Amino acid sequence: MKSLFRAALALALVSSLGIAQPAPAQTVKGVAQVGITQPVTKVAGKEVVTTMKVKNLSKGPIVGLRVEEYWYDKEGNPMPGGSRQLNKPLAPGAVVAIELRTPRTATMDRNSYQFTHANGQVTAKVLAKIE
Repeated sequence: MKSLFRAALALALVSSLGIAQPAPAQTVKGVAQVGITQPVTKVAGKEVVTTMKVKNLSKGPIVGLRVEEYWYDKEGNPMPGGSRQLNKPLAPGAVVAIELRTPRTATMDRNSYQFTHANGQVTAKVLAKIE
């Protein structure tokens, strides 16, 4: 009971002094902006591993950022690809390393990427360098 009283007293004191907690940034709804490094694709055993860095260029956190990699053969037929979804929101200016793993097939020719998030689409811009 004393701890509840102390917590209420502290809250009343903080609010009376005008000390406010910073408001959390609104999450991005609609189109989010990210910067990516040029993806690097290498064969590792029986897998093709693609790595890239992703930086949030939006003003708010991006929730549920998902990167999907699509593979195609020489004729343009779709093949299996890899995907990764972040478990935590990506804060504005934050950078994360993404690794996509896909089973290797002899007929793989080219790939493409699609970025989405929980509240909409993502526009990805290739940057020369991400720090």
